[in-house]
Amino acid sequence: MLLDAPGKPLRAAEIPEPQPSPGELLLRVRACAVCRTDLHIVDGELEHPKLPLVVGHQIVGDVVGDDRRVGIPWLGWTDGECRYCRAGLENLCDRAQFTGYDRDGGYAELAVADERYCFALPDGFSAVEGAPLLCAGLIGYRALTFTGDAELVGLYGFGASAHIIAQVARHQGRRVFAFTRDGDGDGQRFARSLGAKWAGGSSETPPEELDAAIIFAPVGALVPLALRAVRKAGVVVCAGIHMSDIPSFAYELLWGERVLRSVANLTRRDGEELLALAPEIPIRTEVEAFALEEANEALDRLRSGGLRGAAVLDMSAPPTGTKES
Repeated sequence: MLLDAPGKPLRAAEIPEPQPSPGELLLRVRACAVCRTDLHIVDGELEHPKLPLVVGHQIVGDVVGDDRRVGIPWLGWTDGECRYCRAGLENLCDRAQFTGYDRDGGYAELAVADERYCFALPDGFSAVEGAPLLCAGLIGYRALTFTGDAELVGLYGFGASAHIIAQVARHQGRRVFAFTRDGDGDGQRFARSLGAKWAGGSSETPPEELDAAIIFAPVGALVPLALRAVRKAGVVVCAGIHMSDIPSFAYELLWGERVLRSVANLTRRDGEELLALAPEIPIRTEVEAFALEEANEALDRLRSGGLRGAAVLDMSAPPTGTKES
């Protein structure tokens, strides 16, 4: 499913079979989860993608020529030499290449990946179940680590990332407070079913002061609300790669040594830690499967907020026609 230009639907296309270079693997894609970053690329909110482009960066695939099944994340290549790579911050590499943005991704039957950035997948996860761990899980996990030892953690936007990280947070002994779109009773019930101590609308004040908050929804207006909800010395982490503009807010919301920070990409260490933890918890991903040819429909469902958990393109699934919203 090929993107010819931002703002246009993906189109089904036959393209030449990708050829791996030395150090790369050729993969037969089994599943690729649909990420909000894919939506930002397709909608033109992230500029300068490779075009034409095969999007998709939460890939589970079988290595052609051997029996390995691996996971491919957003971070697809780094130079290993810049100041950030040398400091253990490869996620900030000045020359980084990203899967499904600079490099063709997983909305396809075949893909090529740098072997250094392929993760071994834990036992107990099918390709469809494991795919959301590779970005929704990994970015959420990195964001959670930036909350330190916070006990009361608010999650703003309870979708693909939050439903995974709520399980990690509970496993770590934290209490989770979930914030959905105002009036989203189904989303709030879903959050409570995963152990959230409280669930409400994003404009609501939680019943207790939070130690930290993670904002998954790409909505800048949530930043002042989250700052208002956290205690002094609390942390607000913005987990998205793209967010609408943050409105101005009174300095008193930041005062009291509150911290506002972003998360950019992921490191291989993040991936190794989460994928080792996933079967121990065990994480259970809530997924809705779509055939490859239904990629535009999956993106539309994500755009409209009509998904519970994560959408995944299942390469073994036949097209089923239009799904109900």
